[in-house]
Amino acid sequence: MGKKFALNIFYNLAIILSIFGLVWCYNNHKYLPAAFLVGVVCCLFYFKYQLTKELRKSFKEKDPK
Repeated sequence: MGKKFALNIFYNLAIILSIFGLVWCYNNHKYLPAAFLVGVVCCLFYFKYQLTKELRKSFKEKDPK
């Protein structure tokens, strides 16, 4: 379970850094790296969504009511 939380933190940091990089690329008129960063952010959001679904499922299985 601890590895999943660490992975979640990594995804959050990577998304934040990618967004900062995207803004920097846009301000400096570097559109090709900006397009790459858009793809990276989309992939990271997808992986984070999958991880969140998995964490919720594991918490529901652990907590019987």
